[in-house]
Amino acid sequence: MKHELPKLPYGFADLEPYIDARTMEIHYTKHHQTYTDKFNAALDIHPELYEKSVEELLTHLDAVPQDIRTAVRNHGGGYYNHSLFWQYMSPHPSAEPGNDLHTALTHDFGSFDAFKDAFYKTATNHFGSGWAWLVMSLDKKLSIIETQNQDNPISQEQKPLLGIDIWEHAYYLKYQQKRADYIDAWWHTIDWNHVTENYHRAETH
Repeated sequence: MKHELPKLPYGFADLEPYIDARTMEIHYTKHHQTYTDKFNAALDIHPELYEKSVEELLTHLDAVPQDIRTAVRNHGGGYYNHSLFWQYMSPHPSAEPGNDLHTALTHDFGSFDAFKDAFYKTATNHFGSGWAWLVMSLDKKLSIIETQNQDNPISQEQKPLLGIDIWEHAYYLKYQQKRADYIDAWWHTIDWNHVTENYHRAETH
């Protein structure tokens, strides 16, 4: 089965005023669709890989045939990252993480506000295109990392709990070069209930 563009869980305008409808439409129907199509095109060369999930492929990139490894990393990563990204946001966001995640963030960063500050600095200061992530390591510790282009933390044995797309296409129509303003606005869209579910899932697997 070829990978399909996942259904967007809300309308293009539903995250306004923080994320504008036109950006959402282009981001989803053009960028995410292109990653999906090019990911499938790479797998068409080795169709047996359709039997593996995108998570399996990105976790074990060294096992992907060399002739399509870069395409799987870039376009499979883009497909997967965006599939996660839409789920991190909601028209009806929760203000703070659930108790368990809140406690873990306080333990590993000092406080929830300290986590927010560290995440903001990582995302704002990232050079070029990429992502900033809250991740859980194999030893269950939470940390903040950045990845270049469409790389995903699972390729580094990290479990992504929350991530922000800091490619310019994610914000340029509304915020131009002001990435910090976009990050400030994006914070108001986070579905902490979903992120807390990600935390519980990562903690038990």
